[in-house]
Amino acid sequence: MENITRGGQFLVKETKCENVFTPEDFSEEQIMMRDSVKEFVDKEIWPNKDRFEKKDYAFTEEVMRKAGEMGFLSVAVPESYGGMGMGFVDTCLVCDYISGATGSFSTAFGAHTGIGTMPITLYGTEEQKQKYVPKLASGEWFGAYCLTEPGAGSDANSGKTKAVLSADGTHYNITGQKMWISNAGFCSVFIVFARIEDDKNITGFIVENDLSNGITMNEEEHKLGIRASSTRQVFFSDTKVPVENMLAARGEGFKIAMNALNVGRIKLAAACLDAQRRVTSNAINYANERIQFNTPIAQFGAIRYKLAEMATSAYAGESATYRAAKDIENRIKLREAEGATHQEAELKGVEEFAIECSILKVAVSEDVQNCADEGIQIYGGMGFSEDTPMESAWRDARIARIYEGTNEINRMLSVGMLIKKAMKGHVDLLGPAMKVQEDLMGIPSFDTPDYSELFSEEKEMVGKLKKAFLMVAGAAVQKYGMDLDAHQQLLMAAADMLIEIYVAESTVLRTEKLAKKVGEDKAKEQIAMAKLYLYKAVDVVSQKGKESIISFAEGDEQRMMLMGLRRFTKYTNMPNIVGLRETITTKLVAENSYCF
Repeated sequence: MENITRGGQFLVKETKCENVFTPEDFSEEQIMMRDSVKEFVDKEIWPNKDRFEKKDYAFTEEVMRKAGEMGFLSVAVPESYGGMGMGFVDTCLVCDYISGATGSFSTAFGAHTGIGTMPITLYGTEEQKQKYVPKLASGEWFGAYCLTEPGAGSDANSGKTKAVLSADGTHYNITGQKMWISNAGFCSVFIVFARIEDDKNITGFIVENDLSNGITMNEEEHKLGIRASSTRQVFFSDTKVPVENMLAARGEGFKIAMNALNVGRIKLAAACLDAQRRVTSNAINYANERIQFNTPIAQFGAIRYKLAEMATSAYAGESATYRAAKDIENRIKLREAEGATHQEAELKGVEEFAIECSILKVAVSEDVQNCADEGIQIYGGMGFSEDTPMESAWRDARIARIYEGTNEINRMLSVGMLIKKAMKGHVDLLGPAMKVQEDLMGIPSFDTPDYSELFSEEKEMVGKLKKAFLMVAGAAVQKYGMDLDAHQQLLMAAADMLIEIYVAESTVLRTEKLAKKVGEDKAKEQIAMAKLYLYKAVDVVSQKGKESIISFAEGDEQRMMLMGLRRFTKYTNMPNIVGLRETITTKLVAENSYCF
């Protein structure tokens, strides 16, 4: 089992490019699936963007039904419950390409297939799964997920909703208030989290949406974005729920909620990818057509800068998301081969890579916002108008940094989980961190390395960035121990270093694999993107590392670590950044779309 990657190990193990999965590795079936999803979006969703912006909730429901008829809601559901039973990569692929046209539909889709259906698939009894999952997989029924309350947002386990066992022991009466419930307006079944007596942890329940059973709702919320995604407050007043509708065991609700969110996080990253591709392609089209000073604005350096950066973050996000998705899929298959049920295998497979899921959620949700922001800027005044697709893309992107756990929570989780894994011995952080400290005491090598092979310097650079992280995080753990949780600003800085390392490495490895397959000259734009992304990652590691070191170390220790940081973030051969951007944009402008 040890030859298969474990979550978080990317930091202390060298990964070979042959061992990462990339979008260039999609099978013929996956490409057919992707194309049928794209066709569906281009026919049913993209031409009707204005209906979503005008809060046409009924239309969202109608398109969801059509997605159900096409089988798109059932990709992750096992065949025994009427689903397609496809792999984890396929799940991410469908989620990616179905989510690019409007955040309203992608939220409805994500809430239904993810947190609305999956808790039953992964935690339900056989009877519960037979009863509910086939209807959810076909789109006959829709699901919603009731976790958040007015007083319980990031602190999800602090909810006040109560579940009281009836005197005859046949059902629970649920009473409480839930808010921000996606799909509330048209769902048939809720996953509701409530507390029994004074239990430490909440419990999950499957609750059918029957308005005669003490369920009421507020009007639709008025939101900045995702306007046609149905979002309501839901009130339960002595809502009767049969005891057999408890999900998993009493007090296991918090665990269900956390694991559902892990899967939700990587799928949310996937859901931000096609949005970036579409925004980038639209921006390129506009820049090619818009003439100022007798020249298409696509010829101006200031615009070319933006297009190169937009394309690079989309490419990097794809690289990291599909790498992690395949790692999770491999882990699930391994556990199934060892005799685990589909439920156990999927839960443990995703849980294993919870660190990567949090990293991706943060990285890609922030990239999609920047991408849409630059999209507006390239359109200029037109970008601010509702007549072009940019302003809605920008508004829709904003929610991605908030739901499935805010990016602040996810930053702290990624580092916190890594440290926990190290304490459990699942990832050896201490050994490598000690070695970095020893190396700092030694005399650095002054040999000029041979960097003739593609990416040899870049891969060495990624290795040095890992050392920088280990040096800073190792010293912080030594200084604060288990109290590190109280130093959130240091955790956030460490998380930014961790995120950049994972995404930069994924991008370099994807591109190395591609160049080996098609030749360097046919991959020169991708090589430029990998180098550009890495250069910016080095800057972030340098800046966040410095901020941390000067905040918790002093005197000789501080000087020593700052010297180490400079060594770990120093190129032998600096890349020509403007030249890299030019290479990327020349291709984008010629193809008139995001073409990678």
